[in-house]
Amino acid sequence: MSHTYLTANVYCRRLFGGKVYKLALSAASTCPNRDGTVGVGGCVFCSEGGSGDFAASAALPVSQQIEDAKRILGAKGEGLRYIAYFQSYTGTYGDLVRLERIYTEAAEHPGIVGLSIATRPDCLGRDSLAMLKRLASKKPLWVELGLQTANEETAKRINRGYPLAVYEKAMADLAELNVHRITHVILGLPGETRTDMLASVKFAGQLTDGIKLQLLHVLEGTALAESYHRGEFRTLEPDEYYELVADAVELLPENVVVHRLTGDGAKRDLIAPKWSGDKKRVLADLNRVLRAREIQPTRV
Repeated sequence: MSHTYLTANVYCRRLFGGKVYKLALSAASTCPNRDGTVGVGGCVFCSEGGSGDFAASAALPVSQQIEDAKRILGAKGEGLRYIAYFQSYTGTYGDLVRLERIYTEAAEHPGIVGLSIATRPDCLGRDSLAMLKRLASKKPLWVELGLQTANEETAKRINRGYPLAVYEKAMADLAELNVHRITHVILGLPGETRTDMLASVKFAGQLTDGIKLQLLHVLEGTALAESYHRGEFRTLEPDEYYELVADAVELLPENVVVHRLTGDGAKRDLIAPKWSGDKKRVLADLNRVLRAREIQPTRV
């Protein structure tokens, strides 16, 4: 039996009336799992860039970040509309007055049709939610949460820093704000079985509006890299990952937007799996497996 899934491209065309590009920007500078509030060192897989390795420098004014990011796109991005994507660290943690000023400036920049803010479920207190509500009144707002896994034991091993109930509450709170909620799930975390990974996808799919499926990458300078070098776990093989993604997509309700089927780490820092560095080939092979399984994206 065939299965269809809603891609981010189709979702954006329906929402904005055409193709949009996400511009990777920076505003937040730290995380409670780094500065000692919740923990130190961050999640074991997180790089020094706070998972924003492709984002612009937070030291630059946001308007300059936007224009620099547009120039990187070159001709293919001319005349298009953009989502300002604040990817690195925790976007609702720290000086909220400063953060809201940056986000508002981005929302008002010419060509920006929406905002996307990455944060942690345990950084959505009353003031943070109030800020997000104000931002959502200006432009369509996406809020991205790093669940990574629904397995509590795995969450402890990766030093996530919050229990599952915190994610569930965050999703309920965000549902009141008219925002698009996106959940990150990592496939291939140490100690997890195929059953564990698919259980996380199924769990998230019941609560979220959108999902990003991420292949686990081992990056230089992370606690995960130290564990990998000690031989404590292995990373997924290509076909193993492709079939896992196909199974995951089949578990998702057809109204959940699939924002990502894989991801790529910065090549200069990538330790494993090396095959993931060839992004074009990965996407081509992944799409081949999906087609063979009769798993197809919906049409506009």
